[in-house]
Amino acid sequence: MTLYKKNLAQLCIGISLALLCQLSNALSPIPPSGTTPTKRTIEYDWMSVSAWDRMHAEDVVVAQYDQVDVLFVGDSITAGWHWPIWEKNFKPLKAANFGIGGDNTGNVLWRLQHGAVGTIQPKLIVVLIGVNNIGGLQESPEQAAAGVTKVVQQLQLAWPNSKILLNAVFPFDQAANSDNRSKVKKLNKIIAKLGDNKTIFFKDYGPLLLQKDGSISPDIMADFLHPTAKGYQVWADAMTPDIQQLLQ
Repeated sequence: MTLYKKNLAQLCIGISLALLCQLSNALSPIPPSGTTPTKRTIEYDWMSVSAWDRMHAEDVVVAQYDQVDVLFVGDSITAGWHWPIWEKNFKPLKAANFGIGGDNTGNVLWRLQHGAVGTIQPKLIVVLIGVNNIGGLQESPEQAAAGVTKVVQQLQLAWPNSKILLNAVFPFDQAANSDNRSKVKKLNKIIAKLGDNKTIFFKDYGPLLLQKDGSISPDIMADFLHPTAKGYQVWADAMTPDIQQLLQ
């Protein structure tokens, strides 16, 4: 083989390898991001994709036809309100619950962009989202905060005249010194800056769910993530006066 042909062959091999690498990268799954609107695609043993689709479809109907003055948006913590507490504190306020278990900020963005806005004009939007960015997507506090920011921006775009009560992400894990506790603190410190006390009101009710030593009691969160009825009562007692004031 002449030197020219040898160099040409090496060049062709190099180009082919480069093209194969590009093709491989193009075919590789893109890691989910909390700032990208994303439909639920994971089949959990506790919730199928079809169940998620059904819940979203129910919210779309509410958004299109109901009168909603207070809209709750979030994940399983929002979805799981103990019914007697919800009925006493929020049902009289014409509240709707658009929380779906397992959602991260990307899932909420997708729902808002695919029918969950409808024709309603809520006076107040109560938001609690972000814990699944840390626990599910394994995002950093900064990445999770970017997702929460996107959700707030999307809500403002959909309802520019609505007030937003932005909840700090609740602490989770039993021990006060866990890595997740530290991540939640950093996340909340970032999203606290979104509050302007004009249209966005940031509130951190999380410390009320902790014991004096900073740990979480199973009476408040049985799995150290989701509130029990007692935990929801603590949250409701603290947040309801704020909601009533913001509705004035």
